Amino acid sequence: MKKILLLLFTFLQFFSCGVKQTRNLLTSGNYDEAIDNAIANLRANKDKKGNQDYVYLLEEAFLKATERDLNNLNLLEQDKNTANLERIYNTYLQLNNRQEKIKPLLPLQLIKEGRNAKFTFDNYNKQIVDSKNALSKFLYANSLALLKSSNKMDIRKAYDDLVYLNQINPNYQNTLQLQEEALSKGKHYVSVVLRNQTNMIIPSDLQADLLDFNTLGLNDIWTVYHKTIQKQVKYDYQIVVDFRTINISPEQIKEKEFVKEKQIKDGVKDLLDKNGRIVKDSLGKAIKVDNLKTIVIRIKEFNQFKACQIMANVDYLDFKNKQLLHSFPIASEFIFKNDYSTYNGDKRATDESYYPYFSRKLLPFPSNEQMVYNTGEDLKVKLKGILMKNKL
Repeated sequence: MKKILLLLFTFLQFFSCGVKQTRNLLTSGNYDEAIDNAIANLRANKDKKGNQDYVYLLEEAFLKATERDLNNLNLLEQDKNTANLERIYNTYLQLNNRQEKIKPLLPLQLIKEGRNAKFTFDNYNKQIVDSKNALSKFLYANSLALLKSSNKMDIRKAYDDLVYLNQINPNYQNTLQLQEEALSKGKHYVSVVLRNQTNMIIPSDLQADLLDFNTLGLNDIWTVYHKTIQKQVKYDYQIVVDFRTINISPEQIKEKEFVKEKQIKDGVKDLLDKNGRIVKDSLGKAIKVDNLKTIVIRIKEFNQFKACQIMANVDYLDFKNKQLLHSFPIASEFIFKNDYSTYNGDKRATDESYYPYFSRKLLPFPSNEQMVYNTGEDLKVKLKGILMKNKL
């Protein structure tokens, strides 16, 4: 019984919260959210007596939402500003879509009043078509004007407008052709080159990786990077990855020797008194104690070390006049390190956590070329970060 009452209380509380939330949306002017809430609750069982509050809320929210939209439209249409065309079109769509949401639920009864909820619907088809055509005409004309600009940002705006135009009015005149034109004109083409001012050879694999823009994920709709200059392309910028310094440390092996001792239990023995006699308990039995044994280990510890550091600049240039626009320093480091040990004696004299060092061995040092390549892996990540953060 207690469980049933608890479930009933929880349900009533949940229902109450839903109605309260919908009413709060209504009183705060969020009419369409209130409508969506009411419809969601009525869709499962619109004739349920407990859902009557939602019917009242839906009726009121629809009336107020429609009234507000029509008032806004009246003001926008009287203003006769082409900047309002998209808003006018979307408002007519909103008026129509709101009605279509409610229609499947009708009729909705108001039991206490003995009537159906009242919803005044209008046919907005003509207004939707007229406003769509007016907006399409404006977007088309505005895009043609923007495409004549020498500013690529204007051309990209034209592209966005043309994409939107094709969404609301597919195949309007030569929209798709103009869209392709805008896509081509609005791109920034960037030449990227590597310059080596060090006395070290940069591995060809590293150069290929640094200039693999598909792997770096840098090419996008508006920016295209080329590692080789193409004659037919009009470049806007050049990025120079300028290697200034490559430092590689000597191969080092440091050796250290130390001794560790430890007492361990090695069976048991008789307890003796100060006179060397066996100590017995009250029953006459010899008392036993741990027989402790000291064990020793002599450890030779070896530390292999080699490091590489690359210092470079990422320079942004205007391709036409080679003027420096931005310069970003970049540094990467790779460290080869291997620690291993050998021992004589009883390895139990040292901590178990040290045991893995005994199974390791001397490793061949990476070549200088491999060190540079490994350092380049980190350099590649940092280069991508600079290029992503400083989009052209």
